Order: sequence, then structure tokens, then C-alpha cells
Amino acid sequence: MLQQQKNGAHNINLVTPTMYAKKIIEAIKIAKGNGLNIPILYNTNGYESIDTLKLLEGYIDVYLPDFKYANNLLSKKYSGVENYFEVAINAISEMKKQVGNPKFNENGIIQKGLIIRHLILPNYMQNTKNVLKHIKEKLGEDTYISVMAQYFPTYLAKQDEKLNRTINKKEYKQIENYLYTLGLKNGYIQELGENEEQYVPKF
Repeated sequence: MLQQQKNGAHNINLVTPTMYAKKIIEAIKIAKGNGLNIPILYNTNGYESIDTLKLLEGYIDVYLPDFKYANNLLSKKYSGVENYFEVAINAISEMKKQVGNPKFNENGIIQKGLIIRHLILPNYMQNTKNVLKHIKEKLGEDTYISVMAQYFPTYLAKQDEKLNRTINKKEYKQIENYLYTLGLKNGYIQELGENEEQYVPKF
């Protein structure tokens, strides 16, 4: 971490780190004791226990959770998890309680806060709409979201009649219109064909 800071990194991005959470906490303590002062990002699929998140409180500056499903039938089918929605919404609520809405520096780089990511899946527009609706109702209209349009099928998804293609323009427009009518105030939506790094604010 200290070497990355010396190299000019804007943050320390921990990707799918939960299995190492306790060791990461100890590492952060050591690093901060030796001068680490850039933000720590926790990049997660959203399926987190409250107990783990409470251990992380005070050590994580930015949470970047996915919110994949509002339908547990989908989470069971595609992720092998029967209670994804309940776990994820409670976990993300705890994340927001800890770090609040994003704060950015003068260069627009996030320093603290929560941004929820959601990947649009082909043929499952209602799932996306329900995810966005629950974010507004449970977490507030000021919650930051990042809606991703970059899905493409790999491995077993190519054999699934629902997931064996990318999203189309009609589906994308449907979600884009829904975002504007729903009334979420903060966030980003990825253009079709963009890389995630090319996001720009859309609402």
C-alpha cells in the first residue's frame, strides 16, 4: 500500500477482499502508522455480512458494492444464492451508514462515500428497474449509482437463452428512461460499447 502511494496511486482498491478482511485490517493499521493517507476502497459483490462490515468500519473510506438482483430466483439461478437481495440491501445500508454519500477532491477523485454498481442483464429489465427502485426507497434518492451496460456472455452464459447476448439499444433506452423518471439524483450510466473508465454523469 505504501509503495502504491509512493508511485502516485489515488487510492488502494481492494477487489473481492472479504475472505482476507481481518488480515487487511491489520495491514491498514500498519500502513497508516507508517504514513498511508490515500483512501481505501472496498470493491465487493454486495453479498456481505453485517458483522464483517462492522469490523471494517473506520478502515474503509469508499465502498463500491454491486447490487445484482432484486429477485432471489435470479440470484439462485445465476449466483447460487437464495437470499442475495436481503443480504445485499442490508449490507449496502450498513455501508452507507458508515461512509455516507461520496465526497470528491478538487480533481473529481472520490475520497469517501458509497457508489452502488448495477449491471444490466439482457431480458431482465424488470430486475434492473426493481434494483433501482429499492435503492431509492431503502437508501434515498441522493444515493450514488453506476449503471453498467457492458454485459457480454462468457462460459455457461452462452448456453442460457436469456443471457447469451449483450443488451440491445431498446433495452438500454428503457432503463435510461426509467432512471430519469424514477428520480434518483446522483449517478452515472454507461453508454453502450463504453469501458467503465469512460463513464460520465448522466443525471
